[in-house]
Amino acid sequence: MPDVTALDQATSMIEKAWGRPIEALESIAVRRPTDDPLLLSAMHIRSALLVTADSTVAVHQERLHALTRPGHVPAFYDLQRITSSAADLRVAQAESRTALQAISHVIQAREAAATAERATAARLA
Repeated sequence: MPDVTALDQATSMIEKAWGRPIEALESIAVRRPTDDPLLLSAMHIRSALLVTADSTVAVHQERLHALTRPGHVPAFYDLQRITSSAADLRVAQAESRTALQAISHVIQAREAAATAERATAARLA
């Protein structure tokens, strides 16, 4: 089984919070962005994760695997490429974690807003 990517984690968090598949949520966010601005925010963050961090992580991982494959002795000039790729991979992974945290904060804000609405409705009743 392949490793779970940051994009998979983001998709799972969003689907769980809104209770719908990601495809349905994408169409809702595009067609009616003012109905749920927090959904729109989560979808924007997920899109950024898809475009930048997730694909960047894969590229740097592939590069490192190619440079450090078994039986391959890196040349002197490869050492700088290995070090650079490793640093770039760590940055991309940090960006992915940051995006996941941002989605988590959006979900927490949604839950807090829903709780506040229920409390207000209960007081009015």
